[in-house]
Amino acid sequence: MVFTQLLINSLIIGSIYALVAAGFSLIYATNKFLHLAHGVCITVGAYLLFLLFTQLNISFPIACILTIILTSLFGLCLYLLIYRPLQKKKTSSVILLIASLGLLILFQNIIQLFFGANVRSLGYLRIEHGLTIFGAIITKLQIIIMCVAILLFIGLLFFMKKTKLGRDMRAVADNKELASIVGINPKKVAIYSFLIGSALAGVAGILIGLEQNMEPTMGTELMIKGFTGAIIGGIGTVAGAIPGSYMLGIAENFGIWYLPSGYKDAIAFILLFIFLLFKPEGLFGVVKGVKE
Repeated sequence: MVFTQLLINSLIIGSIYALVAAGFSLIYATNKFLHLAHGVCITVGAYLLFLLFTQLNISFPIACILTIILTSLFGLCLYLLIYRPLQKKKTSSVILLIASLGLLILFQNIIQLFFGANVRSLGYLRIEHGLTIFGAIITKLQIIIMCVAILLFIGLLFFMKKTKLGRDMRAVADNKELASIVGINPKKVAIYSFLIGSALAGVAGILIGLEQNMEPTMGTELMIKGFTGAIIGGIGTVAGAIPGSYMLGIAENFGIWYLPSGYKDAIAFILLFIFLLFKPEGLFGVVKGVKE
């Protein structure tokens, strides 16, 4: 019974982590820098839904659609207004990393300025008794979260494998210079990667807003977990980041079977350091370069 409950909890939180990691990995693979401000895109998504649905009284389905669109455009604006000008100046990846960290902190404070530091909740779904599956309890919302995540992952992988834009993204991720030679525009690919990656962040923000309370700094922790999941699976591969995130969810939840719940974040950091030190390409990543 405990095993089943922990497994279900792992799949639920793993779905959230995987949404974060998939968008983050897509942006990293096509741009080759760490977009840590991806975490604030998730927070923006959650608070946009709160603003549209709770404050402006827009119907929930329309509020969700608008949230995804606006979050996607927010991520694109970060790229066009901050990252691209820096890239034109031949800025190093370290400077872009620092810029992304600055954006994360800046917008967390802006959100706190407008919405306050208090915890917010949507209050859209009433608390209900969960369903019992093999002795474990799961709510209908949690089932919806997993189903939405899985459908998005299937759609994303189909897009990457079967569409021209998806193949262009894979080509740029593999070798930007060679992709340019064969006529692929890396700047166009970068724009679409930020749009799609930020849209996934918007979906993650919506699901988190429904399942949990919201706070301005929530994006930082989620970004760390998404980054860890991406490292475990292989940060340059979108397909690898998804199972890597589920593995992180399993490790966290089964880890606190024996350890106090306060050690959940420590488990994530330990896994992150282990993979960075001993297997930086991740479980499903490809080692590039010439072996000596």
